[in-house]
Amino acid sequence: MNPRTTSVLLAALATSALFGQSEAPATRPNIVFIMADDHCMQAISCYGASAAPGVIETPGIDRIAREGMRFDRASVTNAICGPSRATILTGKHCHAHGFATNGQKFDGDQQTFPKLLQKAGYRTEMIGKWHLSSAPSGFDHSEILVGQGDYWNPVFIVDGERTRLEGHTTDLIHQSATARLEALAEGAKEGTPFLLMVHHKAPHRNWMPHPRHLELFEEGEIPLPPSFFDAPDRRSPAGAIQTMQIDRDLAWLYDLKVDPTTLFPGEEVSQLDRWMANELARVPAEALAAYDATHAEENAALAESIKQMTPEELARWKFQRYAKNYLRTAQGVDDSVGGILETLDRLGIADDTIVVYTSDQGWYLGEQGWFDKRWMYEPSFRTPLVVRWPGEVEAGSTSNALAQNLDFAETFLEAAGVEIPADMQGRSLVPVLTGRAGAEEALRDAVYYRFEESRGAHTVPRHEGVATRDAKLIRYIDLVGEDGRPLLELYRLDVDPEERRNLAGLEENAALEQAMLARLEALRREYAAPDDARGSVTTTP
Repeated sequence: MNPRTTSVLLAALATSALFGQSEAPATRPNIVFIMADDHCMQAISCYGASAAPGVIETPGIDRIAREGMRFDRASVTNAICGPSRATILTGKHCHAHGFATNGQKFDGDQQTFPKLLQKAGYRTEMIGKWHLSSAPSGFDHSEILVGQGDYWNPVFIVDGERTRLEGHTTDLIHQSATARLEALAEGAKEGTPFLLMVHHKAPHRNWMPHPRHLELFEEGEIPLPPSFFDAPDRRSPAGAIQTMQIDRDLAWLYDLKVDPTTLFPGEEVSQLDRWMANELARVPAEALAAYDATHAEENAALAESIKQMTPEELARWKFQRYAKNYLRTAQGVDDSVGGILETLDRLGIADDTIVVYTSDQGWYLGEQGWFDKRWMYEPSFRTPLVVRWPGEVEAGSTSNALAQNLDFAETFLEAAGVEIPADMQGRSLVPVLTGRAGAEEALRDAVYYRFEESRGAHTVPRHEGVATRDAKLIRYIDLVGEDGRPLLELYRLDVDPEERRNLAGLEENAALEQAMLARLEALRREYAAPDDARGSVTTTP
């Protein structure tokens, strides 16, 4: 353990003995928490950028990894926006904090780590996407998007007052974040540490990049994932239920930036495409011209050839348009990360500041022919996580710890010398970050996951599961197989990292299946998970 961490812990222990709760130590780090929406590891170069190796470059995020720690096995407890954010704030699973689906409303009166930091003397601020329905609480200042937010000329709620700003949302969030850092730095130098949470909208659907990124990826094609043309039900019948297939479920104008009336004259336009017409009215004329210049030639060629294209050819076309705009939108986030790091350097507070970059979950970038998230499968279950903490985290280090977004609250509290409440369900990552011997193994040997929003967008069936370093078991809550038992999926991650072969029900894997079921039950008891895990109301198709 290094000297700084030792002093933090000793101060906390001494204060706890005197007053029954911890008091922040003399030196407390500032915390800058940067989170994107739906940014997958496949699109980040420090993770290998497997979506397009050697083509995708994310120097801002890479710098955090180069100067800090990259977590290679980080995951989420529920791969959907609002519930993930609530878990980060509370350090609890969704059934414990009460926000399990995007249709619910977060109880802002409950305990959160910003409130605890605020009580301990931190200045706390929130910029960007909130997406929890209720108003932010526990923050001295907030500037949040309304709902999902718009990519252009969005409405923000600034300390309770609505105001419309002109510009691209990624840039506006970045500008606010750097402006707040300017103000927060003064207080930090005078002894008031801060928490600044910067939550980007991008690269969330519907992928409207800033014009300066439109030239990216124009040459060549983004490689198709090996599983792109896998049958939806290759793993199990559950896969056939979703509505998140690139070839079938992307909207022409909303997602692909093609006017459907030029492709199918006289046919009814989808609801999403009708909504997109209103969204385009928000876009500045020069940006609309840039979009048209980028896409017009390809769109015209598509209109001429679409009737002769095979389903496979059309699926490939849709993937290229979708993937390139997704990656362009994500590039703006990386620009912001790099700019925030430069701002910390310029203000002279980089050495006193923890910087975290993550996403609210992963994302499907064509794997199995899908977009979106929600599933416990690796593309959406896993999430990027890089942390820089000068003087504490070894530069260029990596970790295979089974970290989750469940652990962020506890980590920030320990780093600040604030006592971690007993009812939080995660574990501090400080021992892992500071290189304590055996910390990775001691953190946990398995993680629990639960998804509830089967009736929401994309109709992904409810499921829960357990993952270890080498295996994963998924159990569907409302689906049963021919034997009348809950539908299961089982994967050996060590030999099948893409989860393309479901081993559940195979006699040669019976021992592993039973061991994983037992581990799932143990985690359910540990976290007091809901009792309906064995409910069976729907027979699989």
